[in-house]
Amino acid sequence: MKALVGASVVVSALLVGCATTPPPVAPPVPEPSPPMRPAATAPPVTPQPPALKKETLALLAKRKLTPITGQALNARASCSFRDETGYRGQLELTVRNATVEQLDARVDVPNRGSCQFRLADFRQTDTLPIVVLASQQSACKVSLWEQGSQITVAFRDCRAECGGNSADYLWPILVDNQKGSCS
Repeated sequence: MKALVGASVVVSALLVGCATTPPPVAPPVPEPSPPMRPAATAPPVTPQPPALKKETLALLAKRKLTPITGQALNARASCSFRDETGYRGQLELTVRNATVEQLDARVDVPNRGSCQFRLADFRQTDTLPIVVLASQQSACKVSLWEQGSQITVAFRDCRAECGGNSADYLWPILVDNQKGSCS
């Protein structure tokens, strides 16, 4: 019996020895990371207009037109115009690096009404190759682009900005970018 008790004490001691936790070990020290370098930023990519076929370029040349450039639009105009039918308008326009800074246009269509466009009523949605302003209140869009020395200011779906049925007779305003005159 003493042997049995002695054996159980030895087994218990062994079990207790197995149950003890080992002494704490210091956590591994992480290697210092290399110094952070600023992320390399690629220069902004200017979208290029698609290459035109020779036939398209020949057709444009025959009509004395030039393709739209992929360059940022820059324009300034303070002008008014009137034609022989009484169709008239006024335009104040400033565009720098494809950002419209000023737009105030009014077009009067005889016996039809008038249209009014103010920059505060629009937000710019596109810059290249065509600048687009979208109305904050309606479906109206004003598009601006350059061909040669001429800037076109075109209007689309602008019934809310026009009185009467003048929107049906609204033509683009053409600006001579060198002289600042319009028609």
